[in-house]
Amino acid sequence: MAFLLSVIYYQFQYLALQYNNLGISMIKPQWQQLINSESKKDYFQTLTAEIASQRASGLSIFPAEKDVFNAFNYADLLDVKVVILGQDPYHGEGQAHGLAFSVQHGIKIPPSLVNMYKELVTDIDGFEKPKNGCLTHWAEQGVLLLNTVLTVQQANAHSHAKLGWETFTEQVINELNEKNDGCVFILWGAHAHKKGKNINKEKHLVLAGPHPSPLSAYRGFFGCKHFSQANTWLTKHEIGQIDWHLYQFD
Repeated sequence: MAFLLSVIYYQFQYLALQYNNLGISMIKPQWQQLINSESKKDYFQTLTAEIASQRASGLSIFPAEKDVFNAFNYADLLDVKVVILGQDPYHGEGQAHGLAFSVQHGIKIPPSLVNMYKELVTDIDGFEKPKNGCLTHWAEQGVLLLNTVLTVQQANAHSHAKLGWETFTEQVINELNEKNDGCVFILWGAHAHKKGKNINKEKHLVLAGPHPSPLSAYRGFFGCKHFSQANTWLTKHEIGQIDWHLYQFD
């Protein structure tokens, strides 16, 4: 009975943090509306109950509860300019904070992000490799750094795959596809390619290529020039470019 009550408490706490019931969340209004709608569905309630149960049992789940929906705190649905799609969060202590490929200040830069920086050096004039891996500057400009799975157990990659997050993020992509006037989807790796198969290419730009992981970066990620291609398309469609530079935010 005590364990059940603990699960209920953690589930309530989890939902309250995410849906602004306690005034803590900064989720943008259009995304908040989508999350509220999805939260009423059976799959989402099963998903959140399972994560709450795992947290209550003592498992370390990343990112922290307050950061699970962090990607939706910066640019609202209609203001997104670029989507960079990841898989699941980093599963090391202190790494994940709700933005795909990004890590918090003071954390070692992960290999995939190191390779992204290498590509940026050759693709964007004047880009200098930052000393940190925090990408909030991109998010603030309208880059949605979205993982397809939003939580993970510590030291257990893909542990929350198939819990239901994929259904939720599929709906996020559908909403962008249908309601955003035009943005750039950057899809790296086979997993991301599948998620983007129904994107309207007449309205949006889809840039697909190998994942920046050290296992695949040399198969075509290096030299893809996706960052500059995104800015070229944004300029052509009279949408403000992304300032990809990060060195001044060390």
